[in-house]
Amino acid sequence: MNNIKNKKIAIVGGGPGGLTLARLLQMNGADVKVYERDINKDARAKGATLDLHQDSGLKALQEAGLMDAFNANFRPGADRVRIIDKDANIVLDEHDTPKREMDRPEIDRGPLQNILLDSLQPGTVVWDSHFLSMVSQGNSWKLEFKNGLSVIADMVIAADGANSKLRPYITPIKPFYSGVTAIEGAVHHSETASPKMHQLLKGGKIFGMGNEKTLIVSSKGDGSLVFYAGLKTDENWVKDSGIDFTDKAQVLAWFKTAYADWDSVWQELFENASYAFVARPQYCMPFDQTWEALPNLTILGDAAHLMPPYAGEGVNMAMQDALELSQYLLSEDFADTQSTIAAYEAQMRVRASEIAMITMESTAALHSPQAIDFLLSIIG
Repeated sequence: MNNIKNKKIAIVGGGPGGLTLARLLQMNGADVKVYERDINKDARAKGATLDLHQDSGLKALQEAGLMDAFNANFRPGADRVRIIDKDANIVLDEHDTPKREMDRPEIDRGPLQNILLDSLQPGTVVWDSHFLSMVSQGNSWKLEFKNGLSVIADMVIAADGANSKLRPYITPIKPFYSGVTAIEGAVHHSETASPKMHQLLKGGKIFGMGNEKTLIVSSKGDGSLVFYAGLKTDENWVKDSGIDFTDKAQVLAWFKTAYADWDSVWQELFENASYAFVARPQYCMPFDQTWEALPNLTILGDAAHLMPPYAGEGVNMAMQDALELSQYLLSEDFADTQSTIAAYEAQMRVRASEIAMITMESTAALHSPQAIDFLLSIIG
């Protein structure tokens, strides 16, 4: 345990990756804190459900001793997909086919977060800790937070997501624009607020595709649904469009024009959205990124290898990063922390690059004229 013994470890970011790492390290006696900018665990709305994969997300939960809690909280049937064309015709319906339940089981973000939080020692997560900056002090880092908190850590792990503030301390490499922007929305009480879509969704997922655009809809255990309209745009379209995405009327008017040749049933989503829409240009890290390892700072999840969501790998990769980083840090095979971190980062980058290439191919294919055929070849 030479790499973490008697070391204060600071994980910046309390998403699934950061929390999984904290759990795995704590199980092995590490002194670890997680610094999260949210005021508390319920501070922000939780997005779409997560499908966890056997060799990554589920494997991490298994190693963390949390599979019983997962089995009590995952949502049977939520992984069943309907592929629907723009005219609202069902092209493929997994609700009609027998399926192994634990293939890629779905869990809502809230319950997954609670499972991980409940597994940690009290006080592990320091809420309302918005990272501002850090400076090197000898072999340690001094971290400064917006709330005035200042901490010294022997090792820092950047788990602070897509817009990571810690990544620049490791590398100047920036992501490139994928060519696609997604508009995210949610409908609460979808059974009454959006009955036709609720019925089409049937407690699972919808992949709506046509005319080089997508509309992906997911049910949630609280009776709501979340949706993502994806389309090819210029990188600065969100700003240049002049649309106020907090104004439902403006977004609905845009949707009726941009998706004019789609069946009117899809409009239910935009007409009944429960709060402001979020426009998300989708970015991806370069496939060949590399950097020199540092002795006391490393990175995981979207902060390390941001990519679009069109292959469903993000949370799984973050949790796999957490599992593998914990294994490296707990290993006796390395002379020092720098060689440990170098070994972890080298294999993490290779793995992430392979998935990023697949993800970018999938992103392009789902927004092409052959989108339905492509998805049928994967799922059908």
